[in-house]
Amino acid sequence: MLRPRLLRLFPLLRPRLPRTRAGQRRAVQLVILGCALALLPSTWLFLAADDRLRTTRDVPRTEVAMVFGAGLRGAEPSPYLAHRLDAAAELYRSGRIEVVLVTGDNSREDYDEPDSMRTYLTERGVPDRRIVSDYAGFDTWDSCVRAKKIFGVDEAVLISQGFHIRRAVALCQQAGVTSYGVPAQGDRRDGTWYYGAVREVFAASKAATEAVFEPDPMFLGPKEPGVSRALATAE
Repeated sequence: MLRPRLLRLFPLLRPRLPRTRAGQRRAVQLVILGCALALLPSTWLFLAADDRLRTTRDVPRTEVAMVFGAGLRGAEPSPYLAHRLDAAAELYRSGRIEVVLVTGDNSREDYDEPDSMRTYLTERGVPDRRIVSDYAGFDTWDSCVRAKKIFGVDEAVLISQGFHIRRAVALCQQAGVTSYGVPAQGDRRDGTWYYGAVREVFAASKAATEAVFEPDPMFLGPKEPGVSRALATAE
């Protein structure tokens, strides 16, 4: 009984295309304008971070490196997160950084990104006293704002995947942290990698909104002296 009704309604549901040449031209112009507006956030991220990207070999010596969480497999860092941590350990061993701020999700008792990141780093030669944990880095903007307002970080090397690093740099710059971005190496270009790259196109709009309105993180809390204490042990 419903099918005939749906068939009758189908012409009403279809978009009506302009019949005149002028109307078609305006429709094309609107589509082009919409596409351009949709790409503006991604363009902003590209330009904002374009001169801030480095490698583990040529990044300026900076006191603090920030490693963003990227998921766990059980209690172990995911392959993406492991590659980020490998880059941080390399920077520490080469003397380009002194302290690593690991920032991630610990919203559940059975899910602790920062502690897993700390364990991974200590197993690769980074002293525990040189690692600081941010347990409320629920997303990139939260991590950047908390690095500045809670941990007092003014300058940092940011470590993430290539498809995410520009957004991290742009948002941390906006939050007041002078930043250099180091893309992690060693990732397989599999379906997960391409999903992350496509996801960044949509995440760019959220990042632009955060940069404009500068919302408070999900959890701010009191200032923490972890970074300054860790740096004191390096002297």
